[in-house]
Amino acid sequence: QTINLFGRHLGQLERSDGYINDSVCKQLVHPEKSAELDYVWVTRWLDDIGLPQYKDQFNDGRVDGKMLQYLTVNDLLFLKVTSQLHHLSIKCAIHVLHVNKFNPNCLKRRPGNENEFSPSEVVQWSNHRVMEWLRSVDLAEYAPNLRGSGVHGGLIMLEPRFNSDTMAMLLNISPQKTLLRRHLNTNFNNLVGVQAQQEKREYIEAAGYSPLSITAKVKKLGFSHLTNLRRRRQDESTDYVCPIETSSPESGQSVANGVQMCPYAGFRGLSPILDREPTRDQVGHKENKADSSP
Repeated sequence: QTINLFGRHLGQLERSDGYINDSVCKQLVHPEKSAELDYVWVTRWLDDIGLPQYKDQFNDGRVDGKMLQYLTVNDLLFLKVTSQLHHLSIKCAIHVLHVNKFNPNCLKRRPGNENEFSPSEVVQWSNHRVMEWLRSVDLAEYAPNLRGSGVHGGLIMLEPRFNSDTMAMLLNISPQKTLLRRHLNTNFNNLVGVQAQQEKREYIEAAGYSPLSITAKVKKLGFSHLTNLRRRRQDESTDYVCPIETSSPESGQSVANGVQMCPYAGFRGLSPILDREPTRDQVGHKENKADSSP
């Protein structure tokens, strides 16, 4: 007798290399904490990541913590999430949940010490916490503009195209206000740290770079309905909003789409700056070595 998980039979979970998808099996044998997060929690989570405008759709769809990790691009479109920026916001937020083992309280809502924060702390900032940071750097007048923007610490740190110009556009600070934009840029760079600054800069300088648009829409890739959300074979699931990490049987290392990774390594182009707990000044020599090894 086959086990059915959200419409998936075990026969559908086999990968092309003959191995069963370990992350899905883990749900069957060792349920993750995501199973403890109900749809009411998800609506509060949407508040935390700055996307409260989608609460009704997610609530009507009864999207819970377990469903979050299986959402695809088309599922989000079905839930009326059409903004490219908002797709990226949800993608980054789900990744932060994965890294924190779906700890329901992993996002930080309250300010701590305004003068000291590391990238590993910023990545867990809620939308409200980002607005508090804006107030602390004398941009209180613009902070309310981030409501409904989808901006949270995970998006700021993990999306390489998200930079101070993106933030300025979302805050509605016009290009003519050069001094204000310069002030924002200085504080934004201090926020993300030296390593992330460098990697965002390298991404911008790469061939074929196109800036992150705050108005671009996501095109529909196919049909989706939440009741049939899980009825697709593994090789048809390449459009996951946030690809599920599985374990490589040979190495035991965490991989996503065949690429070995640490919790935040290689996510949307950024190297594992957030696996280096210490201070931003300690740009990880050890990790750089580890990254270059086979």
